[in-house]
Amino acid sequence: MVADSRNWFVLALVILLSWLVYRLAPVITPFAISAGLAYLGDPMVDRLERLKFFKWPFSRTVSVVIVFTFMTSVFALILLIIIPLLAEQVRHLAQRAPEIVEWLAGTALPWVQAKLGLEAVTLDAASLTEAARSYWKEFSSALLGVMSTVSRGGQAVINWLMNLVLIPVVTFYLLRDWDRLVASIRSMIPPRHEPMVSQIAREIDDVLGAFIRGQLMVMLALGIAYAVGLWMVGLDLAFIIGLGAGLLSIVPYLGTFLGVIAAVIAALFQFQDVIHVVAVLAVFGIGQTLEGMVLTPKLVGDKVGLHPVIVIFAVLAGGQLFGFLGILLALPAASALNVLVRHLNTRYRESSLYNSGDKAPGEP
Repeated sequence: MVADSRNWFVLALVILLSWLVYRLAPVITPFAISAGLAYLGDPMVDRLERLKFFKWPFSRTVSVVIVFTFMTSVFALILLIIIPLLAEQVRHLAQRAPEIVEWLAGTALPWVQAKLGLEAVTLDAASLTEAARSYWKEFSSALLGVMSTVSRGGQAVINWLMNLVLIPVVTFYLLRDWDRLVASIRSMIPPRHEPMVSQIAREIDDVLGAFIRGQLMVMLALGIAYAVGLWMVGLDLAFIIGLGAGLLSIVPYLGTFLGVIAAVIAALFQFQDVIHVVAVLAVFGIGQTLEGMVLTPKLVGDKVGLHPVIVIFAVLAGGQLFGFLGILLALPAASALNVLVRHLNTRYRESSLYNSGDKAPGEP
């Protein structure tokens, strides 16, 4: 009876916490971002604490200041260099979109139909171009309307500015007190459950460390490699296609697949020859070789990660349930559930329920 009451209490607590997360998602989001940044930066802080400057070891606060300055510099570099380049390429793509649509409808599609012997499909390039232009005008007008509404309302701008200040402040304090917070949480675990919970927590940290820290570096390295390679080929949209392919490589082969399609179409439209298409394929081939032989073994290692299907489902389900906060929490939650399911599967295979039918006939 006591066990049933305890189980109902735990279930009610989980439901209540889920409801609170759903209702407080806009407030929790900057704290979740800060916690993620602190989680990513804590290993670097721990390594700095083990170093010495002559005879004096680095204190936790000094180590946090160094790591925090490094992370802030990287973020500022992204804002000052990458964002303007992306904005310029998006503007270029928007200007050339009608021409690309016209080329696809008037040149590329008829060629594919002739080579494959498909039935001719008539597409009015002028209509497609006009539709693309009208949709772009509507999108631009809607975007400007939203921005003007936000700027007039003022509340969203204030919230955005508060988050811009809040995230680095909370990140700094979480980095400084991360080990203390982990120790406090561990002290709340009942002693008889502490070894099992610590083991599960270590496995979750291994999965997250391999998948998030390692995969983020792989994504960044691949994005830079693809962008530089496509730029050397001479592709106008090299930066946006290369970085996009690198970011989408969080799902194995998805970034390469979509990047190859986009880069080949862009190369055919821009150069209209086979040499540049071969060069584009060579860039992605070198990138895949670099990922498989160098980046993934060195940065991710052989630790158990998440299946690509789990990644896709977790991100979509988290976004559907909790919006942007759900997207942020999707991978940590999926990693934790992955480890828990693995432990439950082990316990189930060791239980009498699984092994009840293994006895030979006549055995008691």
